[in-house]
Amino acid sequence: MRAKTVLPAVAMTAVSMVLTLAVVVMWLGAAVPWPVALVVGIGIDGGWLATLAYERRLAAQGDHNRAVTAVGWSFGILAAGVLVAHALTSEESAGAWLAVAWLPIAAKALWLVHAMWERTALTPIALDTIRGIQQEARDEAAVARARLRAEAATEETRLTAVTEAGARVARVQAKTAQTLAGAWSTLETARAGEETGRALTSVTARVTPGVTPRWELPVWGPSEPLAARSLESAPALTDEALDVIVDEIRTSETPALSYREMAARFRAAGHSASEVRLRAAWKRVA
Repeated sequence: MRAKTVLPAVAMTAVSMVLTLAVVVMWLGAAVPWPVALVVGIGIDGGWLATLAYERRLAAQGDHNRAVTAVGWSFGILAAGVLVAHALTSEESAGAWLAVAWLPIAAKALWLVHAMWERTALTPIALDTIRGIQQEARDEAAVARARLRAEAATEETRLTAVTEAGARVARVQAKTAQTLAGAWSTLETARAGEETGRALTSVTARVTPGVTPRWELPVWGPSEPLAARSLESAPALTDEALDVIVDEIRTSETPALSYREMAARFRAAGHSASEVRLRAAWKRVA
């Protein structure tokens, strides 16, 4: 993995140094003796390489020096400037020389990328640990999604069953009401008919002369009206009082009663509370 960043940087550095040295020798060789031009080129490349080596040494020790970094970038900019100047003054292939003038800066940037990679590199053990944590998180997320889907499917099935049962009950009630309405209509017709009324009167109890008793239709429900009573007429129990009653009923036997048994005894004792409040009280005390 380390070779993926260091090999491109080394190759770019070698190409940049060779190109810089060749350009300096060709460019300055016409004005000064070629040994002088060679020394100038080696000086630029040597300074660039020396600062790079010192930066690498500091990086291996976990250190960093801004001055050394600035000097290194200065040598890189100087080498790029020499290439640009040579390209601009060259009469032949000026565009080609200008196209490769960025190589010193690119080599410096590659070494910067390699240094950043080294600062963020992790050991194989750490990488395995990270992969294990990520896999565990993915497994937990998959299990949670599966659980939610299963609960949603169960709830959908329950609602479908309840809806179908409610529809069956409604159909039975409608059919019963239709049957009762037909029977009531038959009784009303019998009551209103003159011959039928006389026949029914003849089989009733003895009547006062001159007074014909009227046969009345049967009454659905209780004959005596009940006193109007609202469902909320009784004062509602507070949460504390409800908790006390629920806990007393639940612990009245050993082992403790289940919720259904407790709810049945609660209502049999004459207490009143909604199913939501009763279940909430059960959860609080249980």
